[in-house]
Amino acid sequence: MSETQSQLEGQPEQLVKFGSPMINLLGLDRTGLETYFESIGEKKFRASQVMKWIHQLGIVDFQMMNNLSKNLRNQLEQTSCVENIEVAEDLISKDGTRKWLLRLPDGNHIEAVFIPEKERGTLCVSSQVGCALDCSFCSTGRQGFNRNLTTAEIISQVWLASKLLEDEKKPGRKITNVVMMGMGEPLLNFDNVVSAVRIMMDDFAYGLSKRRVTVSTAGVVPAMDRLGDIIDMRLAVSLHAANDELRDALVPVNKKYPLKELMAACRRFIDKQNSRSRITFEYVLLDGVNDKPEHARELITLLKDIPTLMNLIPFNPFENSGYRTSSNNAVSRFSNILHDAGMTTVVRKTRGEDIDAACGQLAGKIEDKSRRHRRFAEPRFGME
Repeated sequence: MSETQSQLEGQPEQLVKFGSPMINLLGLDRTGLETYFESIGEKKFRASQVMKWIHQLGIVDFQMMNNLSKNLRNQLEQTSCVENIEVAEDLISKDGTRKWLLRLPDGNHIEAVFIPEKERGTLCVSSQVGCALDCSFCSTGRQGFNRNLTTAEIISQVWLASKLLEDEKKPGRKITNVVMMGMGEPLLNFDNVVSAVRIMMDDFAYGLSKRRVTVSTAGVVPAMDRLGDIIDMRLAVSLHAANDELRDALVPVNKKYPLKELMAACRRFIDKQNSRSRITFEYVLLDGVNDKPEHARELITLLKDIPTLMNLIPFNPFENSGYRTSSNNAVSRFSNILHDAGMTTVVRKTRGEDIDAACGQLAGKIEDKSRRHRRFAEPRFGME
């Protein structure tokens, strides 16, 4: 092991080597880069210079970084690289949504999605190859699980999307928000996700405010507490049911962290934030399963003392899902019950459905190590 690699040993997941023996600087946050430059005898401020070149200017050739000395540029070429994952497929929906199928060095594929709106552009980023959880209504969950993404593989999605959107040279096609709601359970890849989020928020990288980066979780309670302790940012919770019996069936992690524990974790997270905040709760509406008036009233009781933004999501069908989309009348009725109780409620508009880019449809192409398909050999609760 080289001296540089030894000194950076504490951050092994960030030191991604995409088929190269060199250190991939793309996956190092400010602290990681400062440690790296100190290890090669340079000043810490080189970290902010290089971050700006890589993330703001999109420069990956060290020889073009003209505020670095020639000797340093040559040294970087010999010891490190800036290497991105590859775009395997690039699809644009009729509504302007853009989805990328991204090829990883090990042959697996993940997906990232850009959703343009009038006032903002949201990039949905993946955190795992497949998903370690197995929510029954999610296409990604059905694909199984292979591994966690490294920090470089996570931030590469942001780097590539920023560059490709800039190449479009169209107004309104800029990333203003990032949501960790793509493939995977982000809080089961905690360290790499947090490092990537720090890069997203760094003023020398993407400069996103803490209110414009959201991490989603299905309810991994210990990681929620840890997240609240170390970073101030938005949290979204994939809820989908307001009683344990139903949520156990739809979101099996609930068996380990039931609703009472999850709601307590949500309150603790809010208490730890440095500014006024609220939690976004995601709720996929499944016809005849969780879309009845009594389910809405259970939600009101469950969330009564938690600052809430309720995101209602019409189910986006995929092959052999076993579920149906709730009717427009059922969605409106459900939304109205919540709204009348004073809960801030939004019905999410389905985007990118024609390119399988809608919520719950991301599948990628993965080698499943979990043999997940066997768990769905028999229908679960609510599935036809």
